[in-house]
Amino acid sequence: MATCHTALPASPDQALLVDIDLAILGAPAARFAQYARQIQAEYAWVPPEVYAVKRRAVLQGFLDRAQIYTTPAVAQRLEQHARANLAKAILSL
Repeated sequence: MATCHTALPASPDQALLVDIDLAILGAPAARFAQYARQIQAEYAWVPPEVYAVKRRAVLQGFLDRAQIYTTPAVAQRLEQHARANLAKAILSL
């Protein structure tokens, strides 16, 4: 349930689990682009105009957070790159 991303993690273990789940957002640009294509393929049944609006909202939700990652080590390593990936992906939709 922690990876539903609807609430802040309630324990250090949940925080780490959520950060691991979100690590793809801070991946190198080429891997993040591949991930974006995989997500779009998974939702190929959704009309493109609907997909773009909904996907943009999901990505913007992560970008709007004061901090994407909650564990200091992961935040230090991935936060800036995740924000760059998210901003670029939003612009591309």
